[in-house]
Amino acid sequence: MSEIETAQLPKNWLTLPLSEVIQTQKGKKPRDLGEKSELRTIPYINIKAFEKGIITEYAPEQEAVCCTQKDVLLVWDGARAGLSGRGISGYVGSTLAKVTSDLVDIKLLAYFFESIYKTLNAQTKGVGIPHIDPIVLNNLPFNLPPKAEQLRIVDKLEELFSELEAGDNELQAAQIKLNQYRQSLLKSAVEGSLTQQWREENRTKVQETGEQLLVRILKQRREQWQQQKLAEFAEKGKTHPKNWQDAYPEPVQPDTTDLPELPEGWVWASLDMLGDIVSGVTKGTKRKAEIKMREVPYLRVANVQRGFLDLDEIKTILATESDIKKYTLMPGDILFNEGGDRDKLGRGWVWYGEVDNCIHQNHVFRMRAFVTDLVPEFISHHGNTFGKLWFQNAGKQTTNLASINKGILQKFPVPLAPAVEQKRIIELLEEELTLLAKQEEYTLAALTASQAQRKNILKSAFSGQLVPQHPNDESASVLLEKIKREREALAKMPKPRKPSRPKKKVNLMNTLLEVLTAADGWLDAQDAFEKCGIVDKTSTDRIEEIYSELRKLEKAGKIQIHRLGHFDQLKLTTQDVKEN
Repeated sequence: MSEIETAQLPKNWLTLPLSEVIQTQKGKKPRDLGEKSELRTIPYINIKAFEKGIITEYAPEQEAVCCTQKDVLLVWDGARAGLSGRGISGYVGSTLAKVTSDLVDIKLLAYFFESIYKTLNAQTKGVGIPHIDPIVLNNLPFNLPPKAEQLRIVDKLEELFSELEAGDNELQAAQIKLNQYRQSLLKSAVEGSLTQQWREENRTKVQETGEQLLVRILKQRREQWQQQKLAEFAEKGKTHPKNWQDAYPEPVQPDTTDLPELPEGWVWASLDMLGDIVSGVTKGTKRKAEIKMREVPYLRVANVQRGFLDLDEIKTILATESDIKKYTLMPGDILFNEGGDRDKLGRGWVWYGEVDNCIHQNHVFRMRAFVTDLVPEFISHHGNTFGKLWFQNAGKQTTNLASINKGILQKFPVPLAPAVEQKRIIELLEEELTLLAKQEEYTLAALTASQAQRKNILKSAFSGQLVPQHPNDESASVLLEKIKREREALAKMPKPRKPSRPKKKVNLMNTLLEVLTAADGWLDAQDAFEKCGIVDKTSTDRIEEIYSELRKLEKAGKIQIHRLGHFDQLKLTTQDVKEN
């Protein structure tokens, strides 16, 4: 924005470019001192300290930009460039800038930077790491109120925002409770407590228990394998060998150690018992030029979330006809993520055929049940609740990524309820989850409305509509003239010279032991080093020599080291003093 915006402001206000209102000082990176942490004594405000409001690192004493709680700090570099906050005492780091003003109350200035965050962040410049564009910053218009009105605006903003924040805290607490209830509801569903009353009322009506259902599934599993093998023999024009059924791969048995006890009529089964598990197509696989391929949509890890599918962006991939036949998803398929971050392991949901002819990549597994009356939502909910921790414990961790493989997925234990009870569980869940979603939607809408209200309040504050004007207030133009005269007078004053510090008369000694022997009791480490000749421009070899001696004396138990605030003090042990 290169021109000052015009607005209907109160007559005693004034519009100025921001460059005439603020003074900005970019922070600095501290000197690199290697491993000499004892020289880092000044609180250092890096981006982490800015976010948490707590100093965790220290910098060496140097010429740098200092900040206090009375200043405004501005994130200068990175994805959050333009984010602002009140200062904390210390040296300002290189990713931040200190902002002050002699025209504007510091609290009001902080609110102004909050109001322009999106403008600054959207118009950053630079290749790689973006940073605030100084031209954009300097040319932003600032509507300057009279000094007295500035204070009234701040008081009103703090009053209104205090009420908003109290409401926001209640809404955020409600969000946490709703999420906890959701997790509790899903847990009760897959563990059987949700349908406890239903089981008691329908005990005599259940015709097939979970154990009987598992027997039927395993029978279908074997028959399906035999049909596939016979089809393979026929395709190759071969006669099946004698005892070929003996090659049937028995399903992996679930490890029920430490698993919770299930309701009567339920049984633990492995995922391998219940369905066919297949990995997907590998992206970037090289094919011979003569092999025909065509473009089809495919699911990625980003599409498969915990309890839902994010289908806003479906990418395509070139695949062979055999891969398309093998990996095309069918309604009812249950999806599990292979990995990435540890919290993504095993997360997934059910495919309902939302995209025609869609396949899945190799980082997404699909499980296709052997029988159609197995309820896929029940298994997926179990995978997203109990399975979250189970997959994290079973998964493999490399330097940057965590993952599960087909073998781990086959072992995943699943509580198998009677098919009719599985359906009832999902019916009850959908009723409760629908009501829960409405409450979550209301809470989110209220938080969004609160954020919009905060923006409107800030807009009113900087357009002269938040508080009434007082006729006796000194106008902004008079304030500006006063400040200009003060600036001009200050500029004419000679800059004070830095007082030269008198050089300390130091009797140099060769070793640290000599210095500490001559000292009477505790001695500041810095003073001890100076008496050994460690000053500015001292050679690295000499510094290392003294630090090496310090480590040897400490290891031998000949000295005591005491931490006093941010400084160390040294003293010979009593025994060594006597010996000398």
